[in-house]
Amino acid sequence: MFTNTDIFYFVDHPKYYDKALNSEATIILIDKEVDCPPGKALLVSDDPFRDFNKINTHFTKITNFGETLHELEVGERTQIHSSVVIGNNVKIGNDCVIFPNVVIGDRTIIGDNVIIQSNTVLGGDAFYYRKLDGNFDRLISVGNVIIENKVQIGNGCTIDRGVTDSTIIGEGSVLDNLIQIGHDTVVGKRCLIASQTGIAGCCNIEDEVTIWGQVGMASGVRIESGTVLLAKCGANRDLKKGVYFGQLAEEFKQYLRKEVKLKNMK
Repeated sequence: MFTNTDIFYFVDHPKYYDKALNSEATIILIDKEVDCPPGKALLVSDDPFRDFNKINTHFTKITNFGETLHELEVGERTQIHSSVVIGNNVKIGNDCVIFPNVVIGDRTIIGDNVIIQSNTVLGGDAFYYRKLDGNFDRLISVGNVIIENKVQIGNGCTIDRGVTDSTIIGEGSVLDNLIQIGHDTVVGKRCLIASQTGIAGCCNIEDEVTIWGQVGMASGVRIESGTVLLAKCGANRDLKKGVYFGQLAEEFKQYLRKEVKLKNMK
């Protein structure tokens, strides 16, 4: 019997067995019989991906905007344009402004004093697939999006809901136009993210990080508080506090020294 305190995880490749078994998960769906670590339960399945979807959708109803709106909570003085589409079990705080053609998916939670500009989508499906029999099989997302207080989100942004947990935008953060944030990513407080940035799933961007235009970030990356990623930077690994630049992010001063050396060689 699952409880609200259980952390559920699946693994179907030997490469990730140790990571899953040593994770915080309390229940692990796995495709091989192995020794069960203390404090965990293992469910052995011939297809953990398939059964993970079955279990998740059993406990979380997927509506895809196909059913009558219910359990919508809207705070005082909040303005929502008539063209906004809102899913089920959505909570919106006080003094928010939500512009035309915004889409807010099921279970989204929006705090107070939030501004969401036109054509932004909160709570779309995670980009999480496996290739099966020549086709792509989707992992169904049953998590949500949480937008904390005083967040501002520009036009045409897309913030995917978590697979089983929450995608979070921290208090006071500001997002420019045309930004993609992947599933289960956590953006800290007072972060500044410029246009055309693409952030993959399961990233952890700590507080007061500045990300300039067209930055790309790989899945699972952690960016330390106070870091600055300059335009077109590629973050493919965890980064300590600093200023970074380059296709494969390196400290900006180091990058400049390298450029000077290359120039002097000519």
